[in-house]
Amino acid sequence: MIKQFGSLFAGHVDLEHEGLDGTAANDRWLSDERLAAVFPKSEAIAKLMDRTGYDTFWLAEHHFQREGYECIPNILMLALHLCHITKNIKIGCGFNIAPMWHPLRMAEDYATADWLTGGRVIFGVGRGYHTREVEVFGAPLRDQDANRELFEEQVDLIFKSFNERAFSHQGKYYTIPPPQMPYRGYELSEITLVPRPKTLPVECWQPVVSASTRALDFMAKHNIKGIIGGGAAQGGANEKVVHAFREARARAGRDTKLGGDLCIGFSFHIADSVEQGIKEATPFFEENIKMFAPLGFVPGLTPAQIDAVADPKRARQAGLPTLRNAIKAGTWLIGPPEQITEQLKDIEKKYPGLEVVNVGQPVGTPQAVILEQLERFSAQVMPAFR
Repeated sequence: MIKQFGSLFAGHVDLEHEGLDGTAANDRWLSDERLAAVFPKSEAIAKLMDRTGYDTFWLAEHHFQREGYECIPNILMLALHLCHITKNIKIGCGFNIAPMWHPLRMAEDYATADWLTGGRVIFGVGRGYHTREVEVFGAPLRDQDANRELFEEQVDLIFKSFNERAFSHQGKYYTIPPPQMPYRGYELSEITLVPRPKTLPVECWQPVVSASTRALDFMAKHNIKGIIGGGAAQGGANEKVVHAFREARARAGRDTKLGGDLCIGFSFHIADSVEQGIKEATPFFEENIKMFAPLGFVPGLTPAQIDAVADPKRARQAGLPTLRNAIKAGTWLIGPPEQITEQLKDIEKKYPGLEVVNVGQPVGTPQAVILEQLERFSAQVMPAFR
């Protein structure tokens, strides 16, 4: 039964000349002032969501995006600020990209935020998908096996630091503490995270992207919950993936109903009719394609189509997916609030263990539209699930 609603904001600023015919993604280079507008935009969304009864406002960590698409470099710092200007809503890390951090620095920063906000920050980890971000910080991404191997050791170390009063670690990438380390008259053999989180055990979320057996088993090992779609990973809640997630939990001795320990995310646009919604939201849908297609997050595209996305003169004739395709695939909810409510009720019946849903708008949606849509959803859809 759906009990909680949240929204994921990847951190885009308001943009001009959107859609396939507009400014090419790689041609956007915004001023510092424009890029920093992500912070008041985040404040406005957080305050509205807090006032209207949402449960979690998820933020995404990204770096070096002069184009204005994903502009929040440190979500823990922003989460701390947002908790100070709101009353009830939780701020979710969707997600801290572990390969760009030292794992103990991430653990310390989260624990600090947990204490200073009284447990209102939700932990989350991811492997990353931008080479410009991950590899600039010195971690692998093009080598996916190395990226996963590093990520898994980092997360193992983070949870060890959370759950043990004192610990040591010897792995491929980290030896903590260093061997034969003298300290104040004795040889160091273990260390303690200071402070450890106030809220234990730590609730942790991760995007479900590859849905490989290895990935799902690793999540189950640490009781990490999964977010599908809605900005956390492109695509919808494939039924095969939901079943595989549940089966991995069972292998780890964690029995759940289908959909349990998952959050399913949707892009949405409330309008008087489906046709009106498509007309209003298409520029934002197309801007999202311009951003994500070259990164491999729009499935089924040929190399020629991906190449055409970068050229406004060719993109319209390249046979790219449309918003109608996304509605049919179930990744978008568009139309009157009664119709969207019915669609979510169908999801609820399909996945009886599902308790958490994210709804939001794609990269490119202006602040005014985000606020208007989130307010309408809270007033016209959420009451059916309370």
